[in-house]
Amino acid sequence: MSNSDVVIIGGGIHGCSVAYHLAKAGVKVTVIEKDVVSRHASGVNAGGVRLLGRHFSEVPLSKEASLRWLQLDDELAADTGFRARSLINIAADEADMETLYHRQKNMHALDFFHEKIIDQQELRERLPHVAPHCVGGVVSENDGYAIPYKATLAFRNAAARYGVKFIEGEAVQQVRRVGKTWLINSQYHQYEALHIVNCAGAWADRIAVMMGDNVPLSYSAPMLMITTRMPHFATPVVGAVSRQLSFKQFENGTVLIGGGAKGFADRDTNTTRLDYSKLALGARTSAEFFPIMKTASINRMWAGLEAYMPDNLPVIGCSPEAENAYHAFGFSAHGFQLAPSVGQVMADLILQGQSSFCLDAFKINRFERKIL
Repeated sequence: MSNSDVVIIGGGIHGCSVAYHLAKAGVKVTVIEKDVVSRHASGVNAGGVRLLGRHFSEVPLSKEASLRWLQLDDELAADTGFRARSLINIAADEADMETLYHRQKNMHALDFFHEKIIDQQELRERLPHVAPHCVGGVVSENDGYAIPYKATLAFRNAAARYGVKFIEGEAVQQVRRVGKTWLINSQYHQYEALHIVNCAGAWADRIAVMMGDNVPLSYSAPMLMITTRMPHFATPVVGAVSRQLSFKQFENGTVLIGGGAKGFADRDTNTTRLDYSKLALGARTSAEFFPIMKTASINRMWAGLEAYMPDNLPVIGCSPEAENAYHAFGFSAHGFQLAPSVGQVMADLILQGQSSFCLDAFKINRFERKIL
């Protein structure tokens, strides 16, 4: 039997960040990962470090994370691959611009001023190869990208230097509470802890049930593809207001194309299958916005397993049913950027019993019916 102050289930970027923040504060932590660290969504996502376009409830967490990313390589003593390149969401027509102005009004009312609307001239100055029909957009200057595998391992290795024990290749099969102690059983060993944190990603609903919480989690396989090297044509990360468009050009000239199209996922076998028709649509969309992409050659395509909540907001916070139990999952394909903030929030909840951030929108029981 292995004893710890905290056991974290799941070795993605959030599990590793929570482990790092706790261990830095002197807490004895064990992370249990059923495969290997960064095996699933945390290692194969698009690496977007995005404050732009966030749900209002996520903005405070995301703003704090944005500041942390600027110094994260130094903090973790590792190369996360982070590049601050700005992010531009392109308006394809005037209806898109109206959407942006409406959002800006609401954002300013909340004292959020990090999104700047740009007109067609500035759009073309920033993205000279954009299609002529595009009329403007919105930019967030400090956004960019990181390399997911590198960033997750940076948190892992920093946590390990503070003494975190990582158990890989063991799936949690049972969680139960005996007195004030949590007992966590894998197929090989039993682990004991005073606190438990569920960072199990696409499998988090199963762990939540063991802890006493039900959650309407779903899962899917967001797809990505990357081109061979192309002449440099886009420095900012690119998205669109109302189209499935997302891509970034790396320093070596390759272009990573996303956009949110989903393949087929089977979490029981840890496998995904690609939907080539949706990938083709994503490629056509990128060429519609950037005609130079018509010359692109796709080098590789893949998908990862990701967890989704019905409102596309994550679960972050304490269990309402069990003492000393916590959740951080369901990041719905946009949680990568939040990892530095989420790690600190979870550490604060465990060590201080509270967080400086409002977490009401992220409660695990927010979908339960309220009895009048």
